[in-house]
Parts: sequence; C-alpha cells; structure tokens
Amino acid sequence: MPSIIVDSKNRLTDLIKRYRDRVDYLAIRLEESEGTDILIRGDKVETLSEDLAVGGQVRACYKGGWGFASFNRLETLADRIEEAISAARIIGEDETILAPIEIIQTSCSLPLTGTDPRHIPLANKKKLCEHYNQILQTTDRRIATTYVSYGDSAQHVVLATSEGTLIEQSWVDMEIRFAATARNGDTVQTGRETLGSRKAYEDTIGLDRQVESAAQRAVAALFLPPVKGNAYTVVIDPILTGLFVHEAFGHLSEADSMYENPDLLEVMTMGRRFGSKDLQIFDGAAPQGHRGSYLYDDEGTPATTTQLIEDGVLVGRLHSRETAGKLDEAATGNARCLNYHHTPIVRMTNTWIERGKTPVADLFSDITEGVYARNWLGGMTNGEMFTFTAGEAWMIRNGEIAEPVRDVTLSGNVFKTLGDIEGIGDDFYWDESGGCGKVGQGGLAVGVGGPSLRIRDVVVGGDMEDFEDED
Repeated sequence: MPSIIVDSKNRLTDLIKRYRDRVDYLAIRLEESEGTDILIRGDKVETLSEDLAVGGQVRACYKGGWGFASFNRLETLADRIEEAISAARIIGEDETILAPIEIIQTSCSLPLTGTDPRHIPLANKKKLCEHYNQILQTTDRRIATTYVSYGDSAQHVVLATSEGTLIEQSWVDMEIRFAATARNGDTVQTGRETLGSRKAYEDTIGLDRQVESAAQRAVAALFLPPVKGNAYTVVIDPILTGLFVHEAFGHLSEADSMYENPDLLEVMTMGRRFGSKDLQIFDGAAPQGHRGSYLYDDEGTPATTTQLIEDGVLVGRLHSRETAGKLDEAATGNARCLNYHHTPIVRMTNTWIERGKTPVADLFSDITEGVYARNWLGGMTNGEMFTFTAGEAWMIRNGEIAEPVRDVTLSGNVFKTLGDIEGIGDDFYWDESGGCGKVGQGGLAVGVGGPSLRIRDVVVGGDMEDFEDED
C-alpha cells in the first residue's frame, strides 16, 4: 500500500491545531485505496480494471451546522479545511451536540486468514471469472444470458479530529457475483449467487458447484407452476431471515431516519413490544471475521454490539455521534462512509436474529398448507413495508415439504411480521454476500445472519389473478 497518507499524519495534527478554535468540531480523513473490477456479461468482458486512489475529506461542525469538503490532491488540504469551516459557520445557528467517545490514538488492521487479493495477478482473476462464466453457459442450452462480476478493494485510512483522536486502520474486502438467466418461449427465470469475504482470496476459489447450481435453478424454474397468491404460514431459511432483518427492520433502527421524524420516533419507542419473548435482534461490527466488522467507525468510535430487540422488546438503535447526542443516548460505532467522497452516516454493520430453540423440522409441523422459501433474488422496502422474492420455494402440505413452485414474493408490514413469528429455529447461518446502499452510498459491505423462521399470515404473491379473484 502506498505510504502517502502515513507520511501526512504529522501534517494532519498540525492543521487540526491551527483550525480547531474556529469550529466546535473538526475531522480530517485521508484514504488510500486500490482495487480490481471485472465484469463479464455473456461472451464479452465489459470491465477489466485495476485502480489506485488517494484522497480525503474534511468535516467541520459549528453551532450544529456541518460543512464538508472532499479532495484528491493533498496539497489543497488547507483550502478544503477553509471551505468546510466556512460552510459550517454559514449554516450553523443552533448547538453542536455530539455524544462523547473515548479519545483513541492507535494503528490497526483487520487481519487476513489467507492470501491477500492484491498478490494475485489480474490475469488470474480474469481467468477465474471466465471459468465460472463457462460453467454458467454450458450448464444447459436454455441458458440465454450469463453474468459474472468480481471486485476487491483495500482501504487504508487515517482519521484525525480536533478532540485528539488519531486512528490509522486498514482492511481488504472481496466480492464475487454470478447469475444465469434461462428462457423457454416467453418464460424467463434467473438464478444467482453472491459471495463476499474479508478473510482470503481463497474464499472466491472452488465455487463450481454453487455456480452450476445457480444455472440449474434458473432452468428448473422454467417448468415450475407459479405459487397461488394467498396468505400462508411461511417457513424461511436463514438467508432470507438475514435479508429480512437487514432490509425490513435494520434500516428502521438507524437513528438518522428517526431523530427528525416524530412519527417514526413514536413508532420506534424504547420499550415497545414487537415480538415474542424469544425474539433477539442485534447489530454490531465487534464480532470478528464478517464483512461488516471493523475496529473503529469513520468517526473514531470503537466497534460495539448493540442489542436492538431483547425478549421481543425494542431496547436499542444505531447511532452516529450526532444522532446519539440529539437523542441523549450512547454512540454505537455505526457512522460509516463508502469512501472519502461521502460523509459518514448511520449504517448497519453485521445484523442478525439470534438462533432459537426449535428444531428446524418442527417448524413445518401442523402446517396444513404453507410455503417454504429459500435464498433470495431481490426485494424492496418502503418504510415499514417490504417485498422480497425468494430464490427457491416449495409448498408445505400437512407438515411436509411438497412440490416446488416459482414466482414467490413475500410481502408485509415489518412490525406485524415480527409479531407473527411463531417459531425460531435452532440453526444459524451468516450470509456475507451483502452490499448495502443508502443515500447514494451503494455497495457498503455488511453481514447478515439468522436462523430459520416460521411466520404466520404472510402475503405470498405468485399467480396474483387467483389471489385477487378470491378476495
């Protein structure tokens, strides 16, 4: 990794001292990053690149008003500080309230357990992607289009603040995605898989079975009947549980979405019951080895583990220093930015539902007619409403997994759905495939996890004409 920002640490300290008396708070974040991007679509390599970037950002706060400036020429740093301070002083007219944190001066990095992807030649990474693409293309003649993407990035950051924090930290992240779309006449179905890691390049190797399985699922779904739209008791696998807790509940727990929204703040009142006493939900970067793990957030707050729901009751939320200060709560270490072009905002890290005590087989018992859904193809949320599409699904009949079906979407209100959880399995799985987007900062690595869940009265869409006719 280049040493430009390391050599600039003393200069950062000097600049902070020169300007800190003009504002209530000043932070400078310098960043070096390098990475690889490969995209193959069909027979064409659309992207094949390696890049190196050096830049930084300045954040200044005065009387509650924030100024921000980013740059990629270190010699202009003093000018950018002036700009950020000027902007903060123009708009500041209230009070700067930041939750207190421990002042840290340290240097650290997230350790790898295997090969650093920066030590692998670009040609080898391209060959790996082409190998996976070949598997997708040759699985079945009905595969119409294929997609393989690979990306790795290494970031090295120095954060200095007017309070005395000086943190140098670094990490490496990898992600590989592949998808196959099958066609039979007018019927089109897609199978996809994603894998992410902050551990080793080896985690992207040897995925032939997963790649082939994605293509096979796409082909098999061409000939499956669509599920009949209705409200069912549903059993979802741990991957869908992870998606649900992140998208449907996790974003509502991010305090920047509520501290200026009285309606949402009222809904998310501490002490409110959302589920049974068996329901436990957490978020935190402190658990090691996951894609949302780190040691300090982008404000210098140490990583924590925050319990959001305890025994079915709301007990916590996710904070930056500003949101924590305004709500008179503790900072949780959830202020994150994608890179130096963006200001830190409240973001999830690793979000999970704790495993339960019910054997997974027992989750299916007594279900006369229901749906078993696994994996995911996509989804969307709008406030407290969600819709997710399952990657695979089967009907449940008389407590047994029966015929497979396709076009299974699960919809509902997150608060009602949490209350409708009837069983929490004793299994658990971490899904490291996530890339979370918020306010234009897409692709930030996160982890999600959970057990299998049994949920009553879930609206399942497939053949919606039948569903509407019954209504």
